[in-house]
Amino acid sequence: MSRAAMIPRSHRHLLRYGWILAIATLCLFQSSTAWALPVFARQTGQSCVACHAGGQFPELTPYGRMFKLNGYTLGERTVPIAVMGTLDLSSTRRNHDANGNVISPKDSLPIFDAASIFFAGKITDKIGAFTQFTYTNYDHQDSNGRWVGHWHSDNMDFRYVDRIIGDTNDLILGATLNNNPTVQDPWNSTPAWGYPYVSSPTSKVGMPQFLPIIEGALGQQVVGAGGYVYWNRTIYAELSLYSTADGIWSFMSKGNKPGDLEHPQIYLRGQNPYWRLALTREWGPHNVMVGTFGMSVNIYPNSASAFPVFTQGVTRYRDIGFDAQYQYLLEPNTVTAQIRYIRENISDPNNLVFGDSKSANLKSLRVKLSYVYQAKYGVSFSFFNVTGSRDSTAYSGSASFSPATQGWTPEIFWVPVQNIRIGLQYTHFTKYLGARTNYDGQGRNASDNDTLLLYVWAAYW
Repeated sequence: MSRAAMIPRSHRHLLRYGWILAIATLCLFQSSTAWALPVFARQTGQSCVACHAGGQFPELTPYGRMFKLNGYTLGERTVPIAVMGTLDLSSTRRNHDANGNVISPKDSLPIFDAASIFFAGKITDKIGAFTQFTYTNYDHQDSNGRWVGHWHSDNMDFRYVDRIIGDTNDLILGATLNNNPTVQDPWNSTPAWGYPYVSSPTSKVGMPQFLPIIEGALGQQVVGAGGYVYWNRTIYAELSLYSTADGIWSFMSKGNKPGDLEHPQIYLRGQNPYWRLALTREWGPHNVMVGTFGMSVNIYPNSASAFPVFTQGVTRYRDIGFDAQYQYLLEPNTVTAQIRYIRENISDPNNLVFGDSKSANLKSLRVKLSYVYQAKYGVSFSFFNVTGSRDSTAYSGSASFSPATQGWTPEIFWVPVQNIRIGLQYTHFTKYLGARTNYDGQGRNASDNDTLLLYVWAAYW
């Protein structure tokens, strides 16, 4: 079957927009110096491929992981600034609901998605940082339907590290202060830096609607501090505690605040622990990791006007995850395989979120395999599956009151130079909110949410 035949007829009109992204790509080439190095590459004197597997940023190699675990301090201090931007075009297979209303605004239109500025790198021999500030061009729509942009703090990770090397031991002792559980993790099998690395910014149906809370809901909403050890490049262990990113920590949030319906603040009760344990081994061009991680979170409800309610109790989320990653790195070939499974147990004694029961569960599986040739031409294939307890309140958009969603994401990409990636990604749903067909009771099928994404992702230093 030809590649064109594999693309649904409703998506073939995207080809007419190809020239727009081609022009945008040429503009990116003109606006940057060819083979420009990222801030970390400038600091270490290494190419981007040294840190990123096959140049597929943000996926890390063993060297990239050691750089991160050493607190971004390897190399010499340099200008600690970088910028990044994304252009994309996404198309939903069926972009109208049963009443004819548009589901995904900006569907099938090329857009400037977002831009980020980074301040990152070595501060002292033992202190380093990664900080990101992002402008989202299509953050939300106002009462008149006009799109509003938003500047906000994005991922942040400040570190203090000491390394003790002896005849038989190599021990890294580190402390981290960050605003997104798992953003500090050096493997791309955990959620914060996990696949998909790019997704549609405007599609409301292009990804699973419900995931365990550790898979993104707390990002830039919390502040966490903890310590970690990495012994002989074999055992990694971490323990951190998280609380609400307000008050003096509000600079680490997205600008969330009480009463802001577009950016409401999530409030956590007390200190909420996150833990991580991983076993890793490297031999020749191979490296492998198996691990587990988890988090316990107590969350207060928000009122209809987005103000926290501290008098009705909390909903308790207990997430336990298992993950593994394999890499083969030997020019010109790069292979990465990842798997992640998370089970979330939810206790809701006051029915703040769930209406049919005082307890529930949500389970998420993600598997990804990718291959990159000559750090330029890549293909990846991913499977995802979400299941969980049925509830008529939490999952009211489902005719069966189920969060169950399943699908596949194939992707091809090209890295013409080491700081630009152009990709074509397709997400196909075999199940959505509990059913393959008529999942909402109004005639919409899972495959109607299939989403094609064409993107240009570029960084300049």
